[in-house]
Amino acid sequence: MKNQSVKSNIDWISVIIYIALVVMGWLNIYSSSLSSTDGTYEKQLIFILLTIPLIFIVLFVDGKFYEKYASIIFGVALLSLVGLFFFGKTIAGQRCWYAIGSFTLQPSEFTKSATALALAKYLSDTQVSLKDVNRQVQALAIVFLPVLLILPQPDPGSALIYCIFLLVLYREGLPSWYIWTGFIAITLFVLTLVLEPEYVILISLLILIIMHFKGRTVDRNLILSTILLAIISGFVLSVDYVFDNVFKQHHRDRFNILLGKTVDMKGIGYNTNQSEIAIGSGGWIGKGFLEGTQTKGGFVPEQHTDYIFTTVGEEWGFAGSVVVIGLFVGLFLRVIYLAERQKTKFSRVYGYCVASILFIHFFVNIAMVIGIFPTIGVPLPFFSYGGSGLWGFTILLFIFLKMDANKVNEW
Repeated sequence: MKNQSVKSNIDWISVIIYIALVVMGWLNIYSSSLSSTDGTYEKQLIFILLTIPLIFIVLFVDGKFYEKYASIIFGVALLSLVGLFFFGKTIAGQRCWYAIGSFTLQPSEFTKSATALALAKYLSDTQVSLKDVNRQVQALAIVFLPVLLILPQPDPGSALIYCIFLLVLYREGLPSWYIWTGFIAITLFVLTLVLEPEYVILISLLILIIMHFKGRTVDRNLILSTILLAIISGFVLSVDYVFDNVFKQHHRDRFNILLGKTVDMKGIGYNTNQSEIAIGSGGWIGKGFLEGTQTKGGFVPEQHTDYIFTTVGEEWGFAGSVVVIGLFVGLFLRVIYLAERQKTKFSRVYGYCVASILFIHFFVNIAMVIGIFPTIGVPLPFFSYGGSGLWGFTILLFIFLKMDANKVNEW
C-alpha cells in the first residue's frame, strides 16, 4: 500500500524533467567523447542504468528514516571525508576520491545530501530560533564542517557549493547581515584586485559618509562608522597577502585572466577561450548532433565533465541551450513549489536545500563555461560525466520527492 502511495503521489513533473536532463546529458557526453578510446560514454551509460535501482531504494525507504537518522547520515558522510586523508586516491593533485577497482567514488558529492538532511533536522527542532546567536553558530557549524574537510583536499569548487546553504538559513530566519557581510567581502576582495587598496578604502569611506548622513548606520553612530572603516581597511590591506600567499598559482592565474589583468589564451585561459569559441560557433540552431567541429576536434579539454555545456552550445545552438536552461529552471521552480506545500518544516527546509544546491551548481558551471566566473571544477547536474555526481544529485532529488509523496500521511 505504501509503495502504491509513492507511485500515485510522486511528483511526475519533476521525474520527467530529471529523465530529460539525464538523457540529454548522456547524448552530449556521447558526442563529446565519441572519438576517445577510454569508453567514457559507455561508463556513463552504466552509471545511468545503476541509478534506476538507486532510485527505487531511495523511494522504498520510509520517509521518516531520513529525518530520524539525519544526524547519523551526516556523521557517516563526515567520516567518509576524513577517510580521504588516509585512503583517498590523488588525481590531478586532488585527494578527493576512493578507488574501487577501475572506478572512483567522490564522497563530497554525497555529503551535500547529508548536510541538507542534517541542517533540515536541526532547523526543524521546535526549540531552534536563528535569532539566537548560539543557534546561529551551531547551524553554521553544520554547514562549514564539510567545508573544512573538503578545502584541504584541495577542492575549492565543492567547498564553494556549501555557501549556498546560507540562503536556506536566511530563509529560515538567519539575520540578513550575514549575507550582506559575505557579499561586501567578495566585492571588496575583487575591487582590491582591480584597484589599488587606497582607492578601495577611499571609496568605502565615501560610502560610509553618505550612509552616515542619511541616517542608515545604527543610531548615526560616528564611533561605529569609524570601527567599520577600520575593519574594512584591514580586510582590504590583507587581500594582496592572501592572494599572493594563500591562493595557489593556478587560482591567481584564473582570477587575473577573468579580471583582464592577464591574457593567456594558450595557457591557463585556454579552456575558457575554446569554450567561448565552441558556444559562439553554434549560432542560433547549432551545427547538429555529432557535427560540432570544436567538439570533434577535442579543442576544449575536459569537455565531457566541467565543460559539457560547450557541446550543447555548439551542436544545439542558442535554441538548444535555451531548452536545457529552461528545463533546469523548471526543475528549480518545481522543487521550490513542492517545498512550499510541505506539511513539516523538516521536508520544507530540505526541499529548499535541494533547489539551492542544484541552482548553485547550474549557475557556477554555466558562468564558468561562458567566461564570467573562474574555472573551479563545478559539474553541471545530470550532464557532466561521473558516477558520483550523477548518483549524488539523484539521491539529493529523490529523497525530497519521497518526502513530498509521503506528505499525504502527515508524518
